[in-house]
Amino acid sequence: MKLTTKLILAFLLVSLFSTGIIVLFTRAATNREFDRFVNNKYEADLVEQLAGYYEENQTWDGVEKLFSRGGEKRPPFFSIADTNGKIAIASADRHIGETVREEELKAGTQIQVNGEVVGILLFNRPPDKNPLEDEFIRRLGQSITLSAVGTILLAFILGAILSQTISRPIRELTKATHQMADGKFGQRVPVRSRDEIGELASSFNKMNDDLARSFNLRKQMTADIAHELRTPLSLIIGHAEGVHDGVLSASKENFEIIREEAERLEKLVNDLRTLSLADAGELAVEFQPVDVNKLLGDIKAHYAASFNQKKLAFDFKPASSSPQANLDAARFSQVLTNILDNALHYTPEGGRILISIEQNGGQIEIDIEDSGEGVSPEEAMHLFDRFYRADPSRTRDEGGSGLGLAIAKSIVEMHGGKIWAESEKGKGLKVVIRVPAI
Repeated sequence: MKLTTKLILAFLLVSLFSTGIIVLFTRAATNREFDRFVNNKYEADLVEQLAGYYEENQTWDGVEKLFSRGGEKRPPFFSIADTNGKIAIASADRHIGETVREEELKAGTQIQVNGEVVGILLFNRPPDKNPLEDEFIRRLGQSITLSAVGTILLAFILGAILSQTISRPIRELTKATHQMADGKFGQRVPVRSRDEIGELASSFNKMNDDLARSFNLRKQMTADIAHELRTPLSLIIGHAEGVHDGVLSASKENFEIIREEAERLEKLVNDLRTLSLADAGELAVEFQPVDVNKLLGDIKAHYAASFNQKKLAFDFKPASSSPQANLDAARFSQVLTNILDNALHYTPEGGRILISIEQNGGQIEIDIEDSGEGVSPEEAMHLFDRFYRADPSRTRDEGGSGLGLAIAKSIVEMHGGKIWAESEKGKGLKVVIRVPAI
């Protein structure tokens, strides 16, 4: 059974059950209260009529004539007792002179004339309703029944509309899910409300976008890996075949080319393995308290010769305090060296590189800024994507595998931190790293 049908039946059953209870209780309460109203009114009229008769005749004799029909003499439907509890006027189930029990006498209605009790009216049964009263009750019952039927029909219509409103986005989600299962990513469903179903649709769209992006990145990464592997392998195979066929001499230079390409291939494989372990959360790390000032100072000393050789100014501004962070020193040094290698490569001679450290509350911020050409803000957003290069014309021979910054991002995130780039074309590049302080 479909969800729409289930919802409609549920609304209908709830409406039938609740409306049925309301109708039963309403009709019972209406009949009871109407009978009470009629009885009270009739009793008041009867007491007034009887009091008038007694005041006029000073006796109860002949009072039955007031209630005879068509001259037919029969016992009245009520009894009248005197103040001593003796029956003066008897109904069909009583006889004159009978003594009434005290509780019955108290339940009766006093008949007064000029402030004096002249009798007590006793009802053995409620008086019969007249035809108009019966017709009123019948029409009132019909109105309640028609109202109940109208309520049920309205509930059915509203239930059908509401069930469609609820089930429609679910059907759309189901259809989009089936298309995703068939490999058709990029499906989106309309967000029609701001309730839980609307949140579900928004979450689905976000998940779908993430999956589509991840799938496209995976396809691109597979192509990039194949390209990265093909370049050194082609050089290795080409030179090896050339030496084997005698086209190239078995010289030290040719073997050195083969060795360099094999090392490049090995580095690419190691980078891919490091990245896959980081993605899987299986990269071995050993956290311990590290003085960030000292760590950056040691790295600056390590790069001093390289920067001097390229005539680059290398400034270091440590934090005023000694900020401590829970780091794997070796892994975090890998992050910093990857960034500095890029800065060293892209900063022209006579340029400047600045490393600054600042602690803000529970966060330590490390800024690495160069005076190179820089990239556009849009390109800066993708610098940490795998195999991404802002300069498409740059060959693999001129740089690394394109995985260094992606590895840096994974390692920083393993430390509970964030890393991003800020840049404008012609204004250099700034890489910002934030990690929790201890």
